[in-house]
Amino acid sequence: MPPGGLDAVAWPAARLGEAIAALAHASGLAPRLRAVPAAPPEQVWHGQALSRWMAASAAGLGLEAEPVMVSYAEAHQLIRGAGPALVRLPRDGTPLFLLLLKGGSRRVQALGPDYATHQLAPAAIAAALRRSLEAARAAAVDRVLDTAGVPAGRRARSRAALLREQLGPAPIGDCWLLRLPPGANFWLQLCHARLVRRFGIFLAAYTAASLLWVGSWWLLGRSILGGRLDRGWLLAWALLLLTLIPLRLFASWVQERLIIGVGGLLKQRLLGGALRLHLDEVRHQGAGQFMGQVVESDTLEVAALTGGFPALKAGIELLLAGVILSAGAGGWPHTLLLLGWVAVTLLLIWRFYGQRAGWTTARLQMTHDLIERMVGHRTLQAQQPPERWHAGDDLALDGYLDQSLAMDRTTAWLIALVPRGWLLLSLLVLASVFVGGGDTAALAIGLGGTILAQQAFNRLNIGTAYLASALIAWRQIRPLFHTAARPVANGAPDLALAQPYSPAPAAPRAEPGNPSPRSDGRVTGERQPLLDAQGMVFRYRDRGAAVLRGCDLRVYPGDQILLEGPSGGGKSTLAALLAGLRAPESGLLLLGGVDQPTLGADTWRRLVAAAPQFHENHVLTATFAFNLLLGRGWPPRPADLEEAEALCHELGLGDLLGRMPAGLQQMVGETGWQLSHGERSRVYLARALLQDAGLVILDESFAALDPETLQTALRCALRRAPTLLVIAHP
Repeated sequence: MPPGGLDAVAWPAARLGEAIAALAHASGLAPRLRAVPAAPPEQVWHGQALSRWMAASAAGLGLEAEPVMVSYAEAHQLIRGAGPALVRLPRDGTPLFLLLLKGGSRRVQALGPDYATHQLAPAAIAAALRRSLEAARAAAVDRVLDTAGVPAGRRARSRAALLREQLGPAPIGDCWLLRLPPGANFWLQLCHARLVRRFGIFLAAYTAASLLWVGSWWLLGRSILGGRLDRGWLLAWALLLLTLIPLRLFASWVQERLIIGVGGLLKQRLLGGALRLHLDEVRHQGAGQFMGQVVESDTLEVAALTGGFPALKAGIELLLAGVILSAGAGGWPHTLLLLGWVAVTLLLIWRFYGQRAGWTTARLQMTHDLIERMVGHRTLQAQQPPERWHAGDDLALDGYLDQSLAMDRTTAWLIALVPRGWLLLSLLVLASVFVGGGDTAALAIGLGGTILAQQAFNRLNIGTAYLASALIAWRQIRPLFHTAARPVANGAPDLALAQPYSPAPAAPRAEPGNPSPRSDGRVTGERQPLLDAQGMVFRYRDRGAAVLRGCDLRVYPGDQILLEGPSGGGKSTLAALLAGLRAPESGLLLLGGVDQPTLGADTWRRLVAAAPQFHENHVLTATFAFNLLLGRGWPPRPADLEEAEALCHELGLGDLLGRMPAGLQQMVGETGWQLSHGERSRVYLARALLQDAGLVILDESFAALDPETLQTALRCALRRAPTLLVIAHP
């Protein structure tokens, strides 16, 4: 611990921008340091605004800053595993931040304001975070210990146990984990997660184990063929085998760590790609196609990692077998025979891959058709006679069966012919040398290389099916993988602190030709619009004709606007443009005088909340509170839950809450099947109102409500939304 304690190695809030850049550079996340973010203003040193500033500042460096709430019970464990991370120390005045470079069980590395690395004890950091919360309970806990007569030797442990029991889930501080975003270069993510280094360790360990295995066979074969089977040879053979066991176990342990690490990064990447899909990309694919992509993403992870390692091991063993056979009794002709057999095996694998690809395509198409029929089964029953419901199923199944039989025949050739054929040919070569009176040591070496190659072919057969499935799955989800790297407008950190616009007090009406007076005695011109759209043009690329052309709209703080128009007139398209879900082809769209690339996509969507049409909105399989508070931070604060419950009562959902045994924590079922049509409509409305946005856009949000409920919901929206835009049919 430094002489000045934790405060000596902590960074003040005034240097927080410099601290983020220094931590990113020291941890290797940003080797090419960009512009250092400016320090946050003093008014955002506390609260959720600081998390938004952190996220925007990290995004400017090409990184992510994930906020994590530190609880009393998990503080020590979090400190041991965090890094790189920023931890805020609880202080009454100016907050201080610890920059953790690397965690550890006994020591953690922290970057000080002098840019030096300091070794800190995780227990000391956890104690500093807990100190203020423990102070309020210390006296009561000590009285309990005194009353119970706990001896002095056990007092410290008993005190810690009581405090942990009482304060376990209580928040004691904030932490921000600095990391690469899911869309970053995948190689850099692997390097930063130390998976490339683990892969090198695995290669070295498995190669050494293979060499020891071959050496054991060489010793045994030479001793037997040479007629010198004495205790020394057997002891050397046993020592090689005993050394082989821990090496194999170590290689398997590293392999499992690699599988878990790469699989986690792959899932994050695919989730990031799914979140960056455009609306049109989501709409143009049916439920069956999305189901197929979900299945193939799991196939890619399992097949590539499970089958990739046997194939990798087979490659290492074949390479070693070629070298060993060249030094054995068969010499280079034996090695050339191995190369020729590998070529035959690769041809069979290529044929198998083509058949597997056609088989997988047919399977996914059948899955897609089945799910689409399940979704639209009522329409099918209404529009087609029963004898035509399964008209194409038999034909599809016949084709699928033919492809399965062809693939099974190729698989049988791979399993039966490749390893056994190689063993037969190799033994014929060694037998000819043995009959000719070859050297016994060379025969032992050749025998070891033969067995090693046969083991490699067996491994290759195991990995072939997995690798073929992985390559086919990769073709299915490759667009999703690359979608994660799409650029996103991050905006400046200062603009990320923008607050929702509230309507200003009504000003005295200005005389013609004169500016309107202000309350402070100065004069100003026309009041500034909250949202300004000028000459916007938008078209769907596959349609050609412009849906919106020359669209102008100006919304002022406090406006309550009703937008009516016929179906297909572009109302929902305009709502998507205003909410930042789509980008205009041309024209100008400003929010508070700033465009979306400058303001940032996340900030724009925080300031403008939209409730899309009913068929484009969803209830997720989670609690009622989760579906209401999707636009806020999670887990929610008690004030968030209280506001959500109050809003539900205002919207007439009080009876629904009363019927739920768990209240807001009640699971509402997949797609909200436990909710009626009108209840789901009001859930979507409440979700938009609870986002505390300056502008709320409601697209056909009242269409499913009866007149009385509609009036209740409309009054609630008019009362709660600072600025409101309602889209409806005339």
